[in-house]
Amino acid sequence: VFIAQSRASGSHRDVEDEELTRIFVMIPKSYSEEDLRDKFKMYGDIEYCSIIKNKTTGESKGLGYVRYLKPSQAARAIEECDRSYRAILAEPKNKSSESFEHDYYSNNTRQEPRGNMLPFCGQPEFCSFEKNESRIQESVSKRLSVLSRLPFIQEQLFALFDLVPGLEYCDVQRDPVTNSGYAVIQYSTAASAIYAKYKLHGFEYPPGNRLTVIFLEDGNDSSE
Repeated sequence: VFIAQSRASGSHRDVEDEELTRIFVMIPKSYSEEDLRDKFKMYGDIEYCSIIKNKTTGESKGLGYVRYLKPSQAARAIEECDRSYRAILAEPKNKSSESFEHDYYSNNTRQEPRGNMLPFCGQPEFCSFEKNESRIQESVSKRLSVLSRLPFIQEQLFALFDLVPGLEYCDVQRDPVTNSGYAVIQYSTAASAIYAKYKLHGFEYPPGNRLTVIFLEDGNDSSE
């Protein structure tokens, strides 16, 4: 969706490179770049790995980047790697990497680690990273609520959210008074729902109409 939206502006390749192929992970401070590559090469062809280090001491900060050749490989790594790595899509290079790293690290080490987690990781399991908004913790689920000023067409909305793997159902409703659109979307995994929200919240569909995408309680334990 994001690639298609940007083709008209001529920045297709830049968007694909910066937002869809590079992931950001939390790692033990003892990891070398070779260790990082070994852990993530099973998910696809890696263009490069880099570990973020303290500029003064040269010591690892326990954070790193992995850049894949294809967006599908980065998505697979995020979905399938051990949760202890806290893998997310990295911010584009032209944004402040230091503030991104600080927010990511503070969000992911706020609470004490659980017994079944590696010692360098803590709660929460997932954090939400919204564009142009303050980053907040949310209770995540496999179900999403989609709001719009304009009414939805069932088939079109289903096709839009079906671009993210794992879509189970799309239920479209319409407010008879305001004629605004409302829909409930459910995915087979929370990871798919998180990715769909990250990419489609604020997306203009149709052009000029921004979608609002939020999590809906699905009755499951959100820590899963």
